[in-house]
Amino acid sequence: MTELTELQKYEFRRSLEEVEKISGRGTELISLYIPPTRQISDVAAYLRNEYSQSSNIKSASTRKNVQAAISSILSRLKGQRQPPGNGLVFFVGHKSTSADQTSMVQYSIEPPDVVQTFIYRCDSGFFTEPLIQMLEQKDSYGLIVIDRGEATIGLLHGKRIIPIKNIPSLVPSKHGRGGQSARRFERLIEIAAHEFYKKVADVVNESLLTNKNLKGVLIGGPGPTKEYFVKSEYLHYELQNKVIDTFDVGYTDEYGLRELVEKARDALKGIDLMREKNLMQRLFEEIRKADGGLSIYGEEQVRNALMIGAVDALLLSEDMRRVRLRLTCPSCGFEKETMTQNSSDNIKCDKCQTVMRADDVEDLVEELHKMADANNTKVEFISGESEEGELLKKAFGGIAGILRFRVN
Repeated sequence: MTELTELQKYEFRRSLEEVEKISGRGTELISLYIPPTRQISDVAAYLRNEYSQSSNIKSASTRKNVQAAISSILSRLKGQRQPPGNGLVFFVGHKSTSADQTSMVQYSIEPPDVVQTFIYRCDSGFFTEPLIQMLEQKDSYGLIVIDRGEATIGLLHGKRIIPIKNIPSLVPSKHGRGGQSARRFERLIEIAAHEFYKKVADVVNESLLTNKNLKGVLIGGPGPTKEYFVKSEYLHYELQNKVIDTFDVGYTDEYGLRELVEKARDALKGIDLMREKNLMQRLFEEIRKADGGLSIYGEEQVRNALMIGAVDALLLSEDMRRVRLRLTCPSCGFEKETMTQNSSDNIKCDKCQTVMRADDVEDLVEELHKMADANNTKVEFISGESEEGELLKKAFGGIAGILRFRVN
């Protein structure tokens, strides 16, 4: 896989979002995935056959638009001897612009990972799922929180904690019997506990054993049960060998899974989720100081601090979508600048209500990234999938920073 920088990932993800928003009438949008092993001549022959088959489409406008899209792809393939190392992806077709109007859109993408299979799809929307999957974090960790009362199994996949199953226990609690009854009851308790541990292990084995991207297993709980579960080797030997450590946590439900990930911070410090949590905790520690410490947030405040080289680390939400538009009215010439979430918004002139023309579009994240690069500021993208990332987006507008020195 070609390793993308965080900014490239952001730009790629944003481009995919733009593609996903496009809708067409009927089946006028073509998605084409070409693996690197597929000969361009074979792809061209396939498309020419599809062009011939499309003549059977009953709707004259749909037939015309599909054939125009296929012709566009064929003309682009003429300059290709073979696909690039990771393959090639085309999104071409006619999008709806009004009730009876369409316009041609054309995207040619070199994917960040290898295209595995040849895909040709004609639909009312573009097929982007394979590209979205390429951007996902593939490494994952098994999570088990357990005591004699219950167990919860989950998966840490990239930055997401995914609960798999909660298993209540039928192990009896302590009793007040004495003599032979006590010993017999203790044996029954141990048998019930053994069956419970076996059931938990069966669910874990079924859920995690086939996960090829599983890097390790974390086990937590409030008492000694977790150590007993590991030492007794209830898990399949392949998973048993991947147990990283056991951790003391207070809960054995879904909250316990989150607590387990927190407690395993040092063991997981190499993965993105832990890096992001550490950065956000640094920010919160500075904010809690009486004078605000070395924290800064808010677009204008951060922008000014970047300009004087005061920002050590710039924290940006991956989910922030804001663009700066410089607009001109084609009717009266009125000009203005505005911020919006979507560059395709139809913004009307303040004076004559004509839809304005965008003369310049600049993504806020890219703009701040350039300013940071110019002043040797490290840029850290924070995912919205964690609690800290969601807080950065909602409470701080997706922009914050940790300073090198205090600024007024």
